[in-house]
Amino acid sequence: MMGNSDDPGIVIVGGGICGLATALALRRKGLNSIVLEGSSSLRATGGGIGIFSNGWRVFDELGIGTELRRKATLLSMMRDRILSTGAQRETVCGKDEVRCLKRSDLMEALANGLPHGSIRFGCQVVAIAEDSMTSLPIVYLHDGSIINAKVLIGCDGVNSVVAKSLGMKKPTPSNLWTIRGFTNYPDGHSYGSVFTRLVGGNVTFGLLPIDDNLMHWFISFQLRSDDAKIEDSERLRDWAMELLEGFPADACLMVKDSDLSSLSLTHIRYRAPWDLLFSNTCRGTTAVAGDAMHVMGPFIGQGGSCGLEDTIVLARNLSVALNEAPETELSDDLLRNRVSAALDNYVKERKLRVLRLSTQTYLVGLMIYNPSNIIKFLVFRLLVAFFGGMSFDHARNTANRATGDDLEHLSLRTGEGSRAIDPLQ
Repeated sequence: MMGNSDDPGIVIVGGGICGLATALALRRKGLNSIVLEGSSSLRATGGGIGIFSNGWRVFDELGIGTELRRKATLLSMMRDRILSTGAQRETVCGKDEVRCLKRSDLMEALANGLPHGSIRFGCQVVAIAEDSMTSLPIVYLHDGSIINAKVLIGCDGVNSVVAKSLGMKKPTPSNLWTIRGFTNYPDGHSYGSVFTRLVGGNVTFGLLPIDDNLMHWFISFQLRSDDAKIEDSERLRDWAMELLEGFPADACLMVKDSDLSSLSLTHIRYRAPWDLLFSNTCRGTTAVAGDAMHVMGPFIGQGGSCGLEDTIVLARNLSVALNEAPETELSDDLLRNRVSAALDNYVKERKLRVLRLSTQTYLVGLMIYNPSNIIKFLVFRLLVAFFGGMSFDHARNTANRATGDDLEHLSLRTGEGSRAIDPLQ
């Protein structure tokens, strides 16, 4: 088992969903790690997160699926309505498992599965370097302390320090912003189990039930500004209500009655598919996962689930390198070579899958927000030709194995669809 209090072995930068899930997946494979989190406590910004079948497959592998299902309503349908025309499209979820979770519930479930002390709060990483003697990563913290890691995994999100150290470009800022929040209905809400999106011009209002009483909502809108900061929750709520002018009254009332402490404003950024194609997402014993690798827009709801997929493939590959022989028997050169090969294989397993999701997300966003009807039509034809339109194929067991979309690859064990050999099996 790798890692102790003096020599951390595997270091994960970022204590968000992807970072904690990576640590838990490694733990399930007998590998210890430490998670460096810059904030003073678990972060749950963004309120709710939609998780599709592929994400729930990961939760089951991590041993937290049953617990989390008790806290989130199974959605039966996705409904889109264009307010200007009244046109409506409904997609029945059927066998596709789609639920919206409170981020705080998810974070707590992940953290509770880790040994005490695995998460080190208040550890802000400012730089990454490479040891000139061993070629292993060195992590520099804001307080001047230094950590010599053997394996470094960057799960530090959009502004990833680890991705920067690998030479990856910064994600591209879009002109799309999102306000998110929760609204509680003590006597129960009337929205059932339907995920609804109301589209009015350049503003989209989405509402997702979490349980019988709690609703998660978001407002997506276009704003040509790189710096729109509103610190005051009441002002943010008032702005949200202004954006919903002309929307149904119950939508405005939901925002008006929201929990002010849950409100957040996010500037959507993305890594374009062509940037991802030519990026170095690993080098030596350093790699990235989640948003640090493939931050994407919210248009097909796969940002979170895709990052969760990374954690399973990463842990399975690392276990091959680190569990074949006791750590004490591995020289730095042998350790580096084994881990480097494992991370290379992880990237190869993920490349086509991530490219598919990133491209599909990019095209859907282009279709929704591009003002040209010609562009909308051409993009729609591309989506139909290459991605099955607006279907859930990307999250199903029956998806395309050639692009890594068969969910059998989301296993910590060797099986059909796993490309790595697991010595523990």
